[in-house]
Amino acid sequence: MNVLLGLSLIFLLGLFASKLAEKIKTPAITAYIVIGILIGPYALHFVPKSVLNVSGFISNLALSFIAFSIGQNFSRQVFRQIGRQVLWISALAAFGAWLFVVLGLKIIGMPTYVALIFGAIATATAPAALIMIVRQYKARGKFTEILMGVVAIDDAWGLIVFSVCLAFARKIHFNHVLSISQVIKASLLEIGGSFLLGIFTGMIFKVLSRHIRNPRDLLIFTMGLILLTAGLALHFHLSVLLACMVLAGVIVNFHKESFRFFEVMQSIDWPIYLLFFVLAGANLEIELLAKVSGIGAMYLIMRIAGKIIGTYFGAMIAGADNDVKNYLGVAQMPQAGVALGMALIAKSTFPELGSTIFTAVAATTIIYEIIGPYFVKYALQKAGQIQGE
Repeated sequence: MNVLLGLSLIFLLGLFASKLAEKIKTPAITAYIVIGILIGPYALHFVPKSVLNVSGFISNLALSFIAFSIGQNFSRQVFRQIGRQVLWISALAAFGAWLFVVLGLKIIGMPTYVALIFGAIATATAPAALIMIVRQYKARGKFTEILMGVVAIDDAWGLIVFSVCLAFARKIHFNHVLSISQVIKASLLEIGGSFLLGIFTGMIFKVLSRHIRNPRDLLIFTMGLILLTAGLALHFHLSVLLACMVLAGVIVNFHKESFRFFEVMQSIDWPIYLLFFVLAGANLEIELLAKVSGIGAMYLIMRIAGKIIGTYFGAMIAGADNDVKNYLGVAQMPQAGVALGMALIAKSTFPELGSTIFTAVAATTIIYEIIGPYFVKYALQKAGQIQGE
C-alpha cells in the first residue's frame, strides 16, 4: 500500500470511527486511537511504514498547533478572571501528579530520567472531555467555573513541566559526566531559549500582521509563523511546545484582534489532530503491553492520587469551598492529546525506553478517556452543578 492510500484510510476510517463514537457516547479521541491500533503495523497492516516514519513530523506539527491554542489562555484578561483559586489549584494538582508518579516509578525501579518523563506527562489533562461533559449536562455554578479555569491553564503547566523534565532527562541520560549544577544550567538555557524564541517570533508576528487583511492570507501567515517558531525550536534544540505557547501568549496580549488568528487555525487543525491520534494508535506496540502493564498500573493509580491530593491542598491554601476540595481532583482524570504528544516526543528522544514510555501512556490514555467522563459527571453531580440531579 502506498502513502496516499494509507493516508486516505486514516482519514476515512478515522471519520467513520468518530461517528460511531458519537453513537455509543465515547470520546472521538479514543475512537481515533483504537482505529489506529487496528489498521497499524501491529494488527491489520493497513498503514505503510512510510507513513509511520513521519509520525515524528506529524506529532511536532500537531503539538505546535495545540501549544499555540493553549497559549491564548495566557492573556491578562484570563488571569484576572480565573483568580487566585484556579492558579493555586492548577499548580498544585500538576505538581501532585508529577511527584506521585515520579516516586511511584522510582519505587518499582525505573531509571530517574524515565520517571521524570512519566511524571511530566502525568500533569496534563484532556480539556475536550471535560468541556464535552459540562456542555452535555449544562452544568453551571462556581464549581464548574473553577473547573473550566483549571482546564484552561492545566495543559500550559504540563507543557512547562514537560519541557523542564525533558531537558533534565536528556542531560542525565546522554551526558552522565555532567554535574547536577551543569544539568540545571543546560536545562535552564534550553527553557530560557524557548521563551526568547517565542517572544522573538511573536514580535515579528505583531509587526507584520498589520499588513494582513483577507482570511486566506491570515491563515497562511498564522500557520507560517507557527511553523517558523517550531522549526527554529527544533533547529536550535529548544522546546517546540514552550516556544509556540509563548508565541501565542505574545499575540494574545499585544494584538487587539488576536482572536482572528486563533479562529482561523481552527478551520484546519482538526484533520491534523485526527492524523496525529490515529498515528499514535498505529505506533502502539501491542507486544509491549504485557511488559508495561505494571508500569501502566502504577502510572494510572499514582496520577489519580496526585491530582486528587494536589487539588485538595491547592483548594485549601486558596480558601476554596469543600466541594472544590473534595471533588475537583476527580474531575481532572481525563487525559489525551497533549499527553500522547509528549509520549511520542519521549519515544523519539530515548531509543532504549521510549517505546515503553509511549506504550504505557497510550494504553492508560485509552482507559482514562473511557472512564474519565464518568468521573467528571460524578464530580459535577456531587457538587450540585447538574440541574435536576
